[in-house]
Amino acid sequence: MPKPARASGIKRWPESERPRERLFREGPEALSDAQLLAILLRVGRQDNSAVQVAMELLQQLEGLQGLSNRGLDELCQVPGIGLAKAAQLKAALELGKRALATPLSTGMRISSSADLFHHYYPRLRDLRHEVFKIVLLDAKHTIIRDATVSEGSLTLSIVHPREVFNLAVRESAAAVILLHNHPSGDPQPSPEDRALTARLVAAGDVLGIRVLDHLVTGDKRYISFADQGWLGSMTTAP
Repeated sequence: MPKPARASGIKRWPESERPRERLFREGPEALSDAQLLAILLRVGRQDNSAVQVAMELLQQLEGLQGLSNRGLDELCQVPGIGLAKAAQLKAALELGKRALATPLSTGMRISSSADLFHHYYPRLRDLRHEVFKIVLLDAKHTIIRDATVSEGSLTLSIVHPREVFNLAVRESAAAVILLHNHPSGDPQPSPEDRALTARLVAAGDVLGIRVLDHLVTGDKRYISFADQGWLGSMTTAP
């Protein structure tokens, strides 16, 4: 950690300690989270270096995960972080999420629940509210497109069969996969999740659109209704 006496500006540090020069020499994996953020910030405040500002940012927002799920207004509350710097940080974090996500494109065939999890987890893991998504599939179970159906609070995402299947009918989907996140980190489906799934399976049966799976994501793990064998008994709404 740089000594406070050197905090007035990174340019005054020995070249061997400057984050950018260390990255050139040793690679990005050798740098701390604060040093990597400092490279994005470029400059600090009048009284603190970019590294010190980055350290305050991580401390106040509880690490990189906290930084990722905060809005621009919250980032700007940290002294030394203006709207432009906040936008740079959010853009870099979003690029990281997209780089981690397994490509999922039109015409691709879903081979397992793990495929879906590896694609969506980087995008959902830092959210503080529930997001309910639907993946539309054709008769060969290849992807037509996906869509966000609902965004809810920390504990509840309100989803109606009408919103789910209107889109499926418009896109001539033969089957759908449901997916939502649990911000708590525990992917165990709640009684409400089970009841909702039963309603959607029943609605799909009426329309001739199969619900192939419902994936619930948590912290580094997920639960698949299809893998658990739960969908077969859901032929009518409770």
